[in-house]
Amino acid sequence: MAELKDIQNEVIRQEIGEFIEREDERQKIVGLYANTSSAMHDIAANIILGEHLKVDELTRQAIEGGSDALEVMDDGLIAGMAIVGIKFRENFIFVPEVLACARAMKAGMKHIDPILSASGIEPVGKVIMGTVKGDLHDIGKNLCVMMLRGAGFEVLDLGVDTSPDDFIEAVEEHSANLVGMSALLTTTMPNMGKTIEAFIDADLRDDIKIMVGGAPVTREFADDMGADAYGANAVECVDIAKQLSGAAK
Repeated sequence: MAELKDIQNEVIRQEIGEFIEREDERQKIVGLYANTSSAMHDIAANIILGEHLKVDELTRQAIEGGSDALEVMDDGLIAGMAIVGIKFRENFIFVPEVLACARAMKAGMKHIDPILSASGIEPVGKVIMGTVKGDLHDIGKNLCVMMLRGAGFEVLDLGVDTSPDDFIEAVEEHSANLVGMSALLTTTMPNMGKTIEAFIDADLRDDIKIMVGGAPVTREFADDMGADAYGANAVECVDIAKQLSGAAK
């Protein structure tokens, strides 16, 4: 099993040691970095630091140097955002820092997206994402959207204050088989259940898988609502989406 000391990049090692407190998450994050190159570690570290100009430069250099676009995306950009997502969830960082990290990832992805588009790679799956009716919070959802797209999913982001009808129309229009719902307020959490009931009433529930998340949402609440899965952070969101779509390795 990989250990923290096996990671050579000091920034990454310090970030994991200081901010990743849950043992299962620590093992998973260490595993992400244990067998990847120093160039990928440098990209990830600058994602975490929110250094968009440096990420732009390092990503370009990696691609021009012959690194595979998927490797740069997975082992550099997404690996960095994995730590960012956990830090945000645990309130070690806040919205301004997350936005800086998102800007850095966007700077890197501008070098990756054209390569993936030109390769003709089919999307892993289609996901409809939205914050439920009455809730205007979207930072956590936006992180999930960004990482899902980075993982190869086609994502339709419905934004905030999304009604059950909006979710249903999007599923029907885009023939999506995955729906992700977010809520940050305890008062809007019940609207997740109302949306699931709406899918049942529309005779669409058996055609889709529904995953839910957000700061006040728990696995027990998700089970009680009849959701198919619960994710505590953006990293879990991607893993769950892969499992539900049959794309997990």
